[in-house]
Amino acid sequence: MVDAKPTLMRRRLGLALRTLRQRAGLSLQEASERLGMSGPPVLSKIENGKMRVPGASLDQYFAIYDVPESRKSEIRKLASLASSGRRGNLLNQYRDAIDDPFADYLELEELANHADFYASQLIPGLLQTEEYAHAVVSSGTRWRTKREVSTFVELRMRRQAVLRRELPLSLWCVLDEAVLRRRVGGSEVLRAQLHHLLNVQDEVPHVQLQVMPFGLGAHAGVSAGSYTVFRFDSGDPVVVVEPLTTSLYLEEDAHVGQYELAFNLLRARALGTDESCAFIRKIIEELS
Repeated sequence: MVDAKPTLMRRRLGLALRTLRQRAGLSLQEASERLGMSGPPVLSKIENGKMRVPGASLDQYFAIYDVPESRKSEIRKLASLASSGRRGNLLNQYRDAIDDPFADYLELEELANHADFYASQLIPGLLQTEEYAHAVVSSGTRWRTKREVSTFVELRMRRQAVLRRELPLSLWCVLDEAVLRRRVGGSEVLRAQLHHLLNVQDEVPHVQLQVMPFGLGAHAGVSAGSYTVFRFDSGDPVVVVEPLTTSLYLEEDAHVGQYELAFNLLRARALGTDESCAFIRKIIEELS
């Protein structure tokens, strides 16, 4: 069954199967023949997430690609997520407020167990206060009415539950100093936002905040812009880069590896968590 609009999890399963095929040293032609398919186009559609993979056929892939036992359970989990068509509660409840690229982001956020986030312009949505979020959303060009703004802000606040759920999302965030000084919503809103960051750092043990001060000069995030590296219990990491008009979802090892390296360099260069909190407190004092 072909689907012209594959879900993110189906694409992830297809990528995993393609990686297994390539590691087995098989071309599309060779693999499709061994799998008993009508030709390479069918396997190509599966690897691009445009065709569902029947769960019963996974064992055939495993045998032909010589997949180790340790990898089989991970692939089966991906296949289960891809075939279920499961969409999170927020996706269902806010369907009218979410476009397709952001729906993918929200799905990643709900499925991930860890996220590395580099923020170059704004406080990440998971750490925003309602007033700050409203100032950010209302300043954009995407939302046309007050109701649309209010709905999207409400969604942003609801998203933050991933940090406090039973198995919470672990978040490591490096904030450029510009993020902390940009007076989104004015001085009072920013001051409350910075206090909120300190409270989250103090109250939520699986959230780590670091600051990259201007004084440290050029660094690995200068040319990258804001991005997120999502990690999962099963499956490879996914990088999300957010240009002006859409979101880019990077899943190839080479791309993901570059962003992972950049984040590790940022984390090593930025102030430690205690120093970062002291830095934020200093900015709060300057705003008083």
